[in-house]
Amino acid sequence: MLDVISPSDPLTLKSQLPAYIRARGVIAARLQDSGRGTRVFDLSEAGGYRLKFPHAEQCEAMIVNTGGGMAGGDHLALSLSLGPQAVAVCSTQSAEKIYRAERDHAEISVTLTLEDAAELAWLPQETILFDGSLLNRQLTVEMAATATFMACETVVFGRSAMGETVHNADLRDRWDIRRNGKLIFAERLRMAGNVQALLDRRSLGAGARAIATMLYVAPDAEARLDETRALLKPDDSSPVEWGASAWNGLLCIRGVCPDPSALRRQTALFLNRFRPYLLPRVWQC
Repeated sequence: MLDVISPSDPLTLKSQLPAYIRARGVIAARLQDSGRGTRVFDLSEAGGYRLKFPHAEQCEAMIVNTGGGMAGGDHLALSLSLGPQAVAVCSTQSAEKIYRAERDHAEISVTLTLEDAAELAWLPQETILFDGSLLNRQLTVEMAATATFMACETVVFGRSAMGETVHNADLRDRWDIRRNGKLIFAERLRMAGNVQALLDRRSLGAGARAIATMLYVAPDAEARLDETRALLKPDDSSPVEWGASAWNGLLCIRGVCPDPSALRRQTALFLNRFRPYLLPRVWQC
């Protein structure tokens, strides 16, 4: 006999759901220079995720989540490699929403490989954490000494337009960047419990509801620090607080803001000025 489960009882319902109900997305792609631009030479997809390549000035790889978001227990594994002199930008079709979870974390694992003189901009749109969400995310980059890597990750805590706040969540974010096999950047972020209370603390977020981390790793990274600070210098009306530093051949930028839309606008403005190409059209909506 099957137990009767009330639709209004999420805890009981979840205990009955088998593991195969959870989404398991896999994307693996290799991009190479064809002599007439960067092209995809190998691509495999599984689960509800797809990688699309719209016609654009540069090679654009757009991640599409056909499920519309991630719930607890869902998993995405993305592997993207660029051959010598390949140039590309990778983004997402829309912001990634992380829904409330009872027990299991949503898992995102991204592995990027850049060979000699390759250039990759990793520019996903915002990750939006709902109240009660659980997210474990990892970014691993292996790059040659002559390669160029630009990354931007933005996390929004609740949908401010809907009046949402995040009183309980668990965010675990891990970055590992290796150049010629040597670890040059390692970061571990953990925000758990009452995230809104943490962000309200002056020493942490001073009321922020969105945070951004940008990383630029290239032979000219340290030389562009003054330029970066000039581009990020806010006017009196900007609510975004920025900080930038450079060392060991990399440039790191942090931004916090109580208004996610303002942080997005300022981030997009900076990236359009800093990079040789305009942002993908999905960023300009």
